[in-house]
Amino acid sequence: MRIQARLWVVAEAGPQVGGEKETKGGNRKKERIRERHATAAMDLRSELLKSIWYAFTALDVEKSGKVSKSQLKVLSHNLCTVLSIPHDPVALEEHFRDDDDGPKNYRPNGSSILPPKDAFRLWCLFNFLSEDKYPLIMVPDEVEYLLKKVCMAMSVELNCVELEDFISQESVQQSGFTVWVFLEMMNSGKLMRGIDKEVVSMAIEEVYREIVGDVLKEGYLWKRGQLRRNWMERWFTLKPSMLAYFTSEDRKERKGSITLDGNCCVETLPDKDGKRCMFCLKTTSKSYEMSASDTKQRQEWTAAMQTAMRLGAEGKSSLHKDLKMKRREQREQRERRRAAKEEELQRLRALQEEKERKLAELELLREAQKQAQALLEQDELRRRQQHEQMQQALEVQLREAEQARASMQAEMALKEAEAERQRKRIEEEEKMKALMALQEEQEEKLRQASTNVKHWNVQMNRLMHPIGPGEKRPSAVGSPFSSFRIPTQRDPGLRLRQRSDEHDDESKENVDSSGAGDTERRLSQASNGDMEIP
Repeated sequence: MRIQARLWVVAEAGPQVGGEKETKGGNRKKERIRERHATAAMDLRSELLKSIWYAFTALDVEKSGKVSKSQLKVLSHNLCTVLSIPHDPVALEEHFRDDDDGPKNYRPNGSSILPPKDAFRLWCLFNFLSEDKYPLIMVPDEVEYLLKKVCMAMSVELNCVELEDFISQESVQQSGFTVWVFLEMMNSGKLMRGIDKEVVSMAIEEVYREIVGDVLKEGYLWKRGQLRRNWMERWFTLKPSMLAYFTSEDRKERKGSITLDGNCCVETLPDKDGKRCMFCLKTTSKSYEMSASDTKQRQEWTAAMQTAMRLGAEGKSSLHKDLKMKRREQREQRERRRAAKEEELQRLRALQEEKERKLAELELLREAQKQAQALLEQDELRRRQQHEQMQQALEVQLREAEQARASMQAEMALKEAEAERQRKRIEEEEKMKALMALQEEQEEKLRQASTNVKHWNVQMNRLMHPIGPGEKRPSAVGSPFSSFRIPTQRDPGLRLRQRSDEHDDESKENVDSSGAGDTERRLSQASNGDMEIP
């Protein structure tokens, strides 16, 4: 599911932390308290998100980048139950209606040198100091800062050689420290070689409480009672906006707490009543007298209390979150300065190269100018010679053009005469084609007339020699009508056809006289009955 989708539990938890209703006519103190609660809610959401991120990725056992909707709902329900957050199953169903890609799974493995509690504290420290993007990584500067804090708690110096070996790894150079690389480095024991495990565990716990638990300072102080005015030794734990004190350092029995804000102040007091290194913490309602073991401790406690009051007045809930942001800004400033310096160096190099290039170009220009002066005279002489040659060539071309024009005119006259002859020949060919078409049409008409005459003779023969019952038609060979000729005056249809053919022949233009005469003679023979019937 999307990272925004995974904030459902945190979003549901928000109103429980900062959901105090605003009362009408509330004073500034209550408003500041509500602002601190709202800030605490935002910080809780941002920190819970990193832890929940691992819970979600742990469900991706198949390393597919996805988690089923049912697993997400069960996890969200369990988180709500553990955190005592009211939740609505319908809202869970609506929120986890789609599956999506998730971050990669985190699986610590390998031989265990650190105890589980120290590994968990280091994991929490990694989450706190990691960058606010996914997958979670720590930049090498933050890793060095954390290791220096741990070494300072143990009063030893950091082994920078071993740290550089880890930082020089290719994976770290490309993407920074992942949680597994960080735990593997801490679990290898190379950085803490020769130091007792118990000392390392105590240092990790101290740094964990300082950074993750927002503990500015803790230790034993003598405190004077408010009623009995007697002195009692208490274990004090200072956090932003609050100073709590317990009966012992195990912090099981809490005796009270003091709220710190901008109206509080801390002052040093002179020694009295057998107590030395005294100081007083004043609030708007009470004053608390305390005594430290020595002057250094008193100075550290008063400075830490002033820091806590300043954070409370500024509405900040964590000193180390503020320091983390400042370190990030410093890294970004260093990166910007480095980039600007690199850009300036590149610019200077570019300017130097440009200067050298221009000097070289200037020298080349001088040499080129000398050569150009010599070439200019040669070019002038050559241009004059070319001009004379071109003028002579143009005169020759002009004469050739005149000759070509005269020959072209003669050729065009010949072509025009040839075209006229071709036109006349084409016209004659068209006339011949028309005459041949007319002749073929007349021959077709003659063939049709002959066919009609044959048919008429057969009909006349049948009419003149009818066949009686049981008789056979005599052979056409011995028939007296075999050579019968059709009289012209008794065939009005043929006469009408003759007139039509003569009219068609007269309407044709450009017809050859000999062809027309032959056609008329054939039609005349057919109409006079001279054509024999086969």
